[in-house]
Amino acid sequence: MKQTILGAGGAIGIELAKALTTYATDIRLVSRNPKKVNANDELMAADLTNRDDVFKAIAGSEIVYVTVGFEYSIKTWQKLWPPFIKNVIDACIEHNAKMVFFDNVYAIGGDHVKHITEESPMSPCSKKGAIRAELDQLILDAIKKRNLHAIIARSADFFSEVKGNSMVMNLIYDNLIKGKKANWLGDAKNIHSISYTPDLAKGAAILGNTPDAYNQIWNLPTDPEKITGEGWVNLFAKEMKASNKYQMLPVWLMKILGMFIPIMKELPEMNYQYDRDYYFDSSKFNKRFNYTPTTNAMAVKQTVEILAQRK
Repeated sequence: MKQTILGAGGAIGIELAKALTTYATDIRLVSRNPKKVNANDELMAADLTNRDDVFKAIAGSEIVYVTVGFEYSIKTWQKLWPPFIKNVIDACIEHNAKMVFFDNVYAIGGDHVKHITEESPMSPCSKKGAIRAELDQLILDAIKKRNLHAIIARSADFFSEVKGNSMVMNLIYDNLIKGKKANWLGDAKNIHSISYTPDLAKGAAILGNTPDAYNQIWNLPTDPEKITGEGWVNLFAKEMKASNKYQMLPVWLMKILGMFIPIMKELPEMNYQYDRDYYFDSSKFNKRFNYTPTTNAMAVKQTVEILAQRK
């Protein structure tokens, strides 16, 4: 049974490749420049913005995991995401493959982020959120009208030693390791759930290999602790033996920094996730699979230890 990861080179794709060995020996990793994670991985180089490449990548697969991470830019998202998802849906239907879409929660906006469950309404209040809502609706429509077998597996912001665009790693870890104050977006006294990458990958693998999990939305496993931005700073400071002093970045400063740092230009519209509580509830998953997510404290400890060993 071939299980394929589209976008296999990122933080989620790498951890997912490890997690899938519990269920499959035939794993295909697809990206522009794929590298083996497991000894027997099949590698396929592909341009996933090309429809023909998407169809070739999915051919022969029983389960397809979509963990692609296009550049964090609204212009790029508007241009690439909708046609890509349409191509994946078409290819999965043609090749009789199941689809697991690794999604974020941008489609959920406003005060709905104060308690995010699978029942939270699609209510985007940002341009990026509108794109994600469009993608989700494409999948849900294909499930209903075209007999697509798919899962929308949602995650909060996430982190691990593979830093990428992880806000907690960029704003807290990277500053503390340099002896600087940590940064936080918005009010650090607000609750802000952040998921741990290995748990997300294990969750996606479990869902993909559970037949009755399909044609549903699932929140991937995340520690239920109601931790604040300040709490995250304290956890990292403790493990790094650093000062827990921090500064909060207001929207006006993000806009100024955006003139010099491209990713900061993309953040002001997402401020609704930081100017109020943002709580991600994965109790549906945790109860269904009797799963206990890694605690926030342990996740930070493991991340800091791995990075220290690399140095």
